[in-house]
Amino acid sequence: MSPDKTYRGTIAVSSRKVGYFHVDGFPEDIEIPTPLLNTALHSDQVEIALLAETPGIRRQGEVLKVLTRARLRFVGTLESANGADFFFMKADDRRMYRDIFIHSSKALGAKGGEKVLAEIIGWRDPQKSPEGKVLRVLGAKGAHNVEMEAIVLERGFDSRFPPEAEREAESVAKREKARFPQEIKKRKDFRDTAIFTIDPADAKDFDDALSFRDLGSDNYEVGIHIADVSHYVSVGSLLDREARKRGTSVYLVDRTIPMLPEVLSNDLCSLNPETDRLTFSAVFVMTKDGEVRERWFGKTVIHSKKRFTYEEAQEILDAGRGTFFEELNTLNAIAKILQKKKFENGAIDFETEEIRFELDDEGRPLRVYKKERLETHKLIEEFMLLANREVATFMHLNSGREKQRGAFVYRIHDVPDKEKILNLQIFIKALGYNLRLGKEGEVTAKELNQLFKEIEGKPEESLIKTAAIRAMAKAVYSTNNIGHFGLGFEFYTHFTSPIRRYPDLLVHRLLHRYLTKGKIESEEFAKFEKLAADASEKEVAAADAERASIRYKQVEFMMKRIGETFEGTVSGVSEWGVYVEEKETKAEGMVKVRDMTDDFYVLDEKNYCLVGQSNKKKYSLGDSVQVKLLAADLDRKTLDFAFV
Repeated sequence: MSPDKTYRGTIAVSSRKVGYFHVDGFPEDIEIPTPLLNTALHSDQVEIALLAETPGIRRQGEVLKVLTRARLRFVGTLESANGADFFFMKADDRRMYRDIFIHSSKALGAKGGEKVLAEIIGWRDPQKSPEGKVLRVLGAKGAHNVEMEAIVLERGFDSRFPPEAEREAESVAKREKARFPQEIKKRKDFRDTAIFTIDPADAKDFDDALSFRDLGSDNYEVGIHIADVSHYVSVGSLLDREARKRGTSVYLVDRTIPMLPEVLSNDLCSLNPETDRLTFSAVFVMTKDGEVRERWFGKTVIHSKKRFTYEEAQEILDAGRGTFFEELNTLNAIAKILQKKKFENGAIDFETEEIRFELDDEGRPLRVYKKERLETHKLIEEFMLLANREVATFMHLNSGREKQRGAFVYRIHDVPDKEKILNLQIFIKALGYNLRLGKEGEVTAKELNQLFKEIEGKPEESLIKTAAIRAMAKAVYSTNNIGHFGLGFEFYTHFTSPIRRYPDLLVHRLLHRYLTKGKIESEEFAKFEKLAADASEKEVAAADAERASIRYKQVEFMMKRIGETFEGTVSGVSEWGVYVEEKETKAEGMVKVRDMTDDFYVLDEKNYCLVGQSNKKKYSLGDSVQVKLLAADLDRKTLDFAFV
């Protein structure tokens, strides 16, 4: 390779303040030391040059120029010197390797110790701090609402809507309420049918409702009725642009940051009980064995007769009597058959434990508990999967034929990378299990499900399932259908949650356009592929925000338990320590090697364990251990354990 050759692409910056850049043909990414980053930040588009090769050292490079900034806004804490008329903002994102200089005239009155959202406005000298300005003062560091807001803003979301979007939402609500009597005349009327919703107890936006009618001879009409958001949010409107920008609602431990203003998400669009609502429905004639004999898609009006929580619906099923028992019982029986067929046809059981928090009035965690997975959760899940699959299949067979190939947004999940699966196999073998692979190194759903059955209820179950999920490709949105590996579906999309997911809104528009004989041009592929890619990115950011809020509350909860002893499972090993996941809260911390004073421990990479050189004591992945909590750092969101 020519020493003068330069390369363009995306740079990744680690929390160690070192950059990494992928160049084809090199066995590992090019390393770029902090002094040679030349103001480049994580995910920036840059141009780099390689430095001369040094034997025994990873190949290094230097950033020549930043082509495009990934972001300029950061959340952090202001720090000030006594009497100074300026601040330095220390970013929450540890990949931001320089503090941001902010003059007091550009600090919006913020004080030292407060968290702010700031924007970089200039950075010419890479040896000095970038200059910035405060866009929003969040409040005192450590306050619950401040920290939750910081998590949201740091990942590009916002709990506030632009005033003009709020005004448009109010205007739409007022206008559409007046037009409602005329609108329902154009729709299929399900208001006299048995219809209900089943949602979490704290849900405020109800995307979906189920209807049920016994047709006799073991045939049933099952309707999946979805909030008709596309009726209220028109293409290109302020609301549409804001929803597209957000991409999804964000779910933190204590709040939802909605994709749409609450006048729509919690009121006009939400399928609230005892209220007429406009819906887009997928209606099926089904047998008791879950076979779909007829399907119909179209605009409808419904009137939900009951708002169930998952727990309330489960109590009725368990008791064998109560409101809509017959309907719930039949739907539950069909859902179980659908689930059984799904796994027989290649779906993978990736179900993992989820934790929830009980918070006090100040947002402090009082209790951490595991979410119970009920039959009613699975009931709703199976019928949503059915609707999503049937819509995708319908659109592929009708608008997606080769001769008239029209654009559509699918939810796809590629087959896993063979190298990752091989690494997973080695990892699992170190834990005493076997994952059989095909001749070409491929893995099947059958083998994964067999493995998951073997580990069910064992200490290493969570560890192995998490590792398996990480070895999988990421499910994304795309106009190019390749099927959904994890679900075993040839065609799949997201149709059932348009209040909280922008791709579902796109799917509603495309399906309605086809049903009303509107043409879906193949030239629209590029536009919808860009929308799909943007939505996939936002989905990742929203999931990261959710994990960050959980992690923050886990550490905050554990802070009051310093000195206590806990049961845990070894979840990782490295040359600097052993990672342990606490059994009840699923909070992960580290036992540092320097605190393991009973011996000199060395990492055995091949067998995923740390081994004492004298006593030969081993700490291996999946081991059940007892640990004492030594420290909890809320800033870094870390826990320090010691073995007992």
